[in-house]
Amino acid sequence: MKKKIWLLVLTFLMWTLIFVLQKPVFLLVYGGMAQVFQVISHGLSLDLSLSGYLSVIPALVLLISSLPLRQLHSIRASRILMAVVGGWTLIGAVVVALAFVANIALYGYWGFPLDSTPLFFLFSSPSAAMASIEWWQGLFGLFAIAVVVVFILLLFHLLWRKWGGDVFTFRTGRWQWLPMLILTALLFLPIRGGVTVSTMNTGEAYFSAVQELNHAAVNPLFSFMESVSRNQDFASQYRFMDDKEARRIYHHLYNTPSTDSIRYVLRPGVKRPNIFIIVMESFSDTLTHVPGVTPNLNQLKREGLYFSRFYANSFRTDRGLLSVLQGYPSPATVSLMKYPKKTANMPSIAAHLEKAGYEASYYYGGDADFTNMRSFLINQGFRKITSDVDFPVGERLSKWGVPDHLLFRRAEKEILSWPADGKPRLTVIQTSSSHEPFDVPYHRLNDKILNAFAYSDSCVGGFVKSLRKSRLWNNSIVIMVPDHLGAWPQHADNFKPWRYHIPLIWVGGALRQPMVIKTLGSQQDIAATLLSQLGIEHRDLVFSKDMFNPSVPHFAFFLPDDGIGMITEDNELLYDNKLKKTVYDTGKKKGNNLKEAQALLQVLFDDISKR
Repeated sequence: MKKKIWLLVLTFLMWTLIFVLQKPVFLLVYGGMAQVFQVISHGLSLDLSLSGYLSVIPALVLLISSLPLRQLHSIRASRILMAVVGGWTLIGAVVVALAFVANIALYGYWGFPLDSTPLFFLFSSPSAAMASIEWWQGLFGLFAIAVVVVFILLLFHLLWRKWGGDVFTFRTGRWQWLPMLILTALLFLPIRGGVTVSTMNTGEAYFSAVQELNHAAVNPLFSFMESVSRNQDFASQYRFMDDKEARRIYHHLYNTPSTDSIRYVLRPGVKRPNIFIIVMESFSDTLTHVPGVTPNLNQLKREGLYFSRFYANSFRTDRGLLSVLQGYPSPATVSLMKYPKKTANMPSIAAHLEKAGYEASYYYGGDADFTNMRSFLINQGFRKITSDVDFPVGERLSKWGVPDHLLFRRAEKEILSWPADGKPRLTVIQTSSSHEPFDVPYHRLNDKILNAFAYSDSCVGGFVKSLRKSRLWNNSIVIMVPDHLGAWPQHADNFKPWRYHIPLIWVGGALRQPMVIKTLGSQQDIAATLLSQLGIEHRDLVFSKDMFNPSVPHFAFFLPDDGIGMITEDNELLYDNKLKKTVYDTGKKKGNNLKEAQALLQVLFDDISKR
């Protein structure tokens, strides 16, 4: 019996050792080794929790083998029991290796620990999910996974086959199973994180103002499991205050008085202009200040309406599209696009315009089934969706599908052939070339990333120039907005406000005059702002504000990785929900935005749960 007890204890310690060793590897890749012991100590509780989960099956097998039944101690039964433990260990080794390698590979792009997002992307569209990866990176990743799996299986072999090879064959006394039962039950403690009311969560590993150190401490497999589990129960998440208090703050922030004071930017007589929304992959406002990269956008800033204090909602395209097209803040911790029943119950620009007589079309050079995009668009009222499969195979030249210049050429050809029937149209064009791996048919700048942005900028500029020469121009508005925070500069801190600063530009013959709009806003505010200009009722857009109405409170609200960002005239604040503390706070009234930001996130999740 002592050997069985020691075998279970050593199995638990084996998994813990494997998780502990992951941390210096992560630090070597991303952060250096200066605080490796602090990272290990603060992440140990999550490692112990996962070790508990992975030790449950071996514990149950050892418990069963401890029962005083003769049939359990035959050679055949022993082989079956060993096969169960071996099979479980193999599954655990593969899952642990996948989580570890995926976390190392993706962190450089996303800047936060592994969650359920890549799994959803992989199942919705494997080719698109792999588009950012070079062939050698994929091959190296498979090799790394194999190395980790083999390492774990070698430890298992040494422990169970060599040292504990006869553990199932010798018989035990009548009550000797009791210590094994107690030891198995004790696994509940590390799994849950103790006996207190709160259960284990990734926030336990956070200890530093340096995010890379916190993320190094987080067990990637635990982070993934937590992300999968919490995506379902929205109403219980982010409870900062009494619900009545949260609703009171929300109503104050989204108070919409009479619209008499709204500033109209359309030319007199323009009622139902054609609307073109160009969603630009990964652009940032910072990028537009790099000499020579975005000459077209910079020119359009001067020719139209430039919203100089505008912010992205989040970090991924599926989040950004929801915010832009549906006027809804999309949390970083959950992809609402994978819940078609919920997004179908949300209002949108397209649905409102369809009721006003508009016809909606969508152009995208990539896979429209990626992240449930097709159902997301159809539910809003987009009747014509053009994606990669609608182009000849010879034009699908990049990993993301069709390069931007061919996408715009297709859209331009069809737009300029519209019949002169007076029917207004909404057209959304989503670019993709300014995305990893940044391979584009364009060679103007030496820097590969900046060159990709320069290419997309030239495509956007060319489309606007073509439209300007057409009969459609005088009755058109072109809205240019990035899909999320920028991909440049690389490896920027996601908990800095400037990271979310993006350009919003409106041009078109339907506008009165060029001007710089200094009102604070974020992606979800485009919907209410546009519909107000068209005189279309939009009270159901409960998280979207009209940026041209000076009577409503104006602020930027955005959602970093499990955090909250809010910018007002008096305060710029970012709060980390894992650390449970403010990590950025500046302005005349420091800390002033914290309660408002928490209330908005709480009300947002209440609203998601009811959709």
